[in-house]
Amino acid sequence: MKVTIIGSGYVGLVTGACLAELGNNVFCLDVDQRKIDTLNAGGLPIHEPGLHEVIARNVEAGRLSFSTDVPAAVMHGDLQFIAVGTPPDEDGSADLQYVLAAARNIGRYMDGFKVVVDKSTVPVGTAEKVSAVIREELSQRGLALANFSVVSNPEFLKEGAALEDFMSPDRIVLGSADDESGHRALAAMQRLYAPFTRNHDRVLAMDVRSAELTKYAANAMLATRISFMNEMANLAEKLGADIESVRLGIGSDARIGYHFLYPGCGYGGSCFPKDVKALIRTAQDDVGITLKVLTAVEQANQYQKHVLSQKITQKFGEDLKGRHFAIWGLAFKPNTDDMRAAPSQELIGDLLKSGATVTAYDPVAMDEARRVFGNESRLTYAKSSMAALENADSLVIVTEWKEFRSPDFSAIKSMLKIPVIFDGRNLFDPSFVRSLGFDYFAIGR
Repeated sequence: MKVTIIGSGYVGLVTGACLAELGNNVFCLDVDQRKIDTLNAGGLPIHEPGLHEVIARNVEAGRLSFSTDVPAAVMHGDLQFIAVGTPPDEDGSADLQYVLAAARNIGRYMDGFKVVVDKSTVPVGTAEKVSAVIREELSQRGLALANFSVVSNPEFLKEGAALEDFMSPDRIVLGSADDESGHRALAAMQRLYAPFTRNHDRVLAMDVRSAELTKYAANAMLATRISFMNEMANLAEKLGADIESVRLGIGSDARIGYHFLYPGCGYGGSCFPKDVKALIRTAQDDVGITLKVLTAVEQANQYQKHVLSQKITQKFGEDLKGRHFAIWGLAFKPNTDDMRAAPSQELIGDLLKSGATVTAYDPVAMDEARRVFGNESRLTYAKSSMAALENADSLVIVTEWKEFRSPDFSAIKSMLKIPVIFDGRNLFDPSFVRSLGFDYFAIGR
């Protein structure tokens, strides 16, 4: 099938590469010429394990191309995937300007029936806005207003495991209109995703608004589990309990399960913070409802991002002038260079504000960190995890990269001025680390 992907960011690149891998002819569009030049030169604007190889293979096979040519992109695909950014507006609501601009271009240049697919995470009611914009453009051209249909097909990709998530999905959510054009669009989408349903049908077909809400509800539920466990961890510390034992105790209940029950120093990334905010604003602005649980989830997560700095100041005092800290991990999670809303940003900000200096290390997010923090003179970067420890008073772990899980504790102890570890991801057994002579501060342990 001929597919156009509008937006060559994280979702767009993964979607385009995976659909090309299945034999489709995929045209990836982006208005950022530098990004397209990077892709056409064989580079990648993001870090995602395995993506480079898939893209290179399909470009060579002639199934995947990248361009800034808007008319060519619209002419190419019978299926037009909108996968542009929906950044939070000042009030927390999703900014739809890029989605609607993409829709306007589709209406401006389309010449036959198009299935317009909202792949970006968008608020309930966006498909109707996309349809209105396309109809407006078609009307100005004097063309048939019903020569398209908008489908909601939210993505459920985990950064760091996106290829596996796309190629082996738990479910494929398709929201379409209950009319002739909607049925035609749904049939086309089912053909596109047929390779994923040979073992069993993973497609969940529903109305458009339900599909749009499904994405937000899923992320909100996962964010709620994380914030709940973080609150339980903070309570466990005060009560003298071990949150790891509690996690195992409640996770063994089949109604709860073990997923997303790991406490830490807060969630970040491009999805959970943005989507929780957007859902709160949608409820408040569109229907006048206050989502009390999600409001608390957001507040709890913001508090949790400062828990490590609170532990540090409890140990060393509020004035950290003259103190130097090593930080392991800058990305919001392993296997990505994404630092959007990452807990490391809040931690480093707190430490610098208190007068400390910092040396940080992350396996892949160093360039992104330099972009985020700019020319901050009291923040330096190390080439390795061990090099980051030089002249440090203590070690602070923020991201649970695999290479941090079994370190040389003897070397760590010899390099630190004071044998103190603040572990924001509970990587180690507290009794073992303390038996080696460290002061060890974890989350809820």
